[in-house]
Amino acid sequence: MRERLNVKKSKLPAAPTWAAAAIAVLLAGCSVTPVQVTPEEVAQRVQNDQAQMYKDHVPVAAAISYSDALARALKYNLDYRLKLMESALARGLLDVSAADMLPKLVADAGYNDRSNDSGGTSIGIEDRIVSLRPSTSEERTHYYGRATLSWNALDFGLAYYRAKQSAEEVNIAEERRRKILQNIVQEVRNAYWRALGAQRLLAEADQLAIRIEDALGKSREAERAGVLPPTLGLAYQRALLDAMTLVNLKRQEMQFAKRELAALMSLPPGTEFTLVDSPADKLVPSTLDIDKLERTALENRPELREEDYKARISLSETRKQIAALFPSLNLYAGPRYNSNDLLYNNSWTDVGVSVSMDLFRLAAIPAIKRTNEARLRNDEARRLALSMAVITQVRVAVERYKLAVVDQELAAESSRVDQRMASVSRAGSSNRLESELESLRTDSRALVSRFQLATAYAATQASYARVLNSVGIDLLPDAVTGTDIPTLAKAIGKSLLEGEKVVFVRTAAVQTASRPIAVRVQNLPVGVSEAAVRGAVERIVVRNDLQTAQGGDALLLTLAFERMESRATARAQWRVTLSEPGGRQLLSQSYVSFLPNAPTERALAAFAEAATLSVISDLRRLASDSASVAQKP
Repeated sequence: MRERLNVKKSKLPAAPTWAAAAIAVLLAGCSVTPVQVTPEEVAQRVQNDQAQMYKDHVPVAAAISYSDALARALKYNLDYRLKLMESALARGLLDVSAADMLPKLVADAGYNDRSNDSGGTSIGIEDRIVSLRPSTSEERTHYYGRATLSWNALDFGLAYYRAKQSAEEVNIAEERRRKILQNIVQEVRNAYWRALGAQRLLAEADQLAIRIEDALGKSREAERAGVLPPTLGLAYQRALLDAMTLVNLKRQEMQFAKRELAALMSLPPGTEFTLVDSPADKLVPSTLDIDKLERTALENRPELREEDYKARISLSETRKQIAALFPSLNLYAGPRYNSNDLLYNNSWTDVGVSVSMDLFRLAAIPAIKRTNEARLRNDEARRLALSMAVITQVRVAVERYKLAVVDQELAAESSRVDQRMASVSRAGSSNRLESELESLRTDSRALVSRFQLATAYAATQASYARVLNSVGIDLLPDAVTGTDIPTLAKAIGKSLLEGEKVVFVRTAAVQTASRPIAVRVQNLPVGVSEAAVRGAVERIVVRNDLQTAQGGDALLLTLAFERMESRATARAQWRVTLSEPGGRQLLSQSYVSFLPNAPTERALAAFAEAATLSVISDLRRLASDSASVAQKP
């Protein structure tokens, strides 16, 4: 009997042989050598990226307005598109987390083949005598299949809190998208107005460069001909180059903004575009309720809303850790099948329930409680610190805006003074090089002042955008009916006005409503073109943010020339009046200066410019006031 109990030796290879073979195969499969990216792969990647970056972009076919620029940034900016994808990813992870709460249905199938029979015998516990002969209830070869539907109460609870945390992650991704959007609006506003300022002054800068180049050529010829001493000629050329350098520095500084704007709109490199040259918005220090601004910022800032969602995540984490302490209740049921012919039943159904609990886990309750309390205190401290930073940003942004408005007014006054100096210099200039140098110097200084005014205005716009950003106002619509650029631009324009009303008691950026100006020049000397002088005056009017028109409700600006004779030079004056179309006079002022006995057309035009600039502030005020009166019911 003992011989029958001897185990038959298998004819298969010994276990060490199988182990050695498996290790050899594993090592052979794990040998990996580094492979560098080939130049062809890099070139293909660059080509694909360039195609993707500018895919489906609508070409620029017309001048771009501020709303158009925001619409293109909203639609094409790559940073914003990345945040949209992150929001979509967070929503996908939420769907995955929600699926974890469903019961588990596991299907399993397999095939089994043994090299010998499975089975056994039995012996008596007391006498150790074999009581049964060796037998088996399983065929050497068989296959099986089963499906199990199970539901674990503890897993369901933990999956529920994980899904709630994933839902808050979706909200956090949305707040981060809002922040990127607000930053884009701020950057577009800053770049747009700087680029528009450069565009407005580019033609004048080119004309001044041509004049300076011509003057440099004349001075070099005079130096070679011996008309000018070398020292005087070189000093003259140096002064001209210094003037041009100053203009170019300001010009380049503002022209870079156009490239920044193109990048924000994700335009392909080299794309040429122009901006809509509409009258500038008049930014004034509107009545501000600082307390309201602070409350609005604490309610709307994406960073603080993100902290609110993080607090919810911490609360769900606390509840999840507490839920993990409860017993695990598992319910399961499912059909089974086995092809083993030695079984009495080849198919059957299992139903069961089990309960389990980690008792040692209960010892961690004090530590879990301390950890959760520390987490809540940390969240509160971080939120309070961030709230203080937000309030500080609001107050600093408001002060910067007020100071920027003051700087803009100073720059505007400086620009008007420099323009008057340039006009006076041109009016008294002659053909002498010294006179031409002084005229070019004052013209370049006037142009630099206008660049500085454009920079100051762009800085005011930037500080105004910073106020809006610090309060956390969404200046772009949540949803629009279409995604084409015109529809987006229209919705953005409407949303901008609504959003700004939340920040200011009255909207700070309002379109300056002003009556147009009709220019008339009278009593000019014989031989002087009235059209040339009137054109010079109209350029000054337009240059100072006023509009010109003929007829209608336009205010009539009249400049009447009067000469006062003297021995060497002639005193002359312009009598400047501004009147309503009906004849009611709004302004009357004289501007007196000295002129040569035989003034040229250029001198009279410059003299008229200086006279107009002397009353330009009054013109702006009266044009605005009369428009406000006309708009009242």
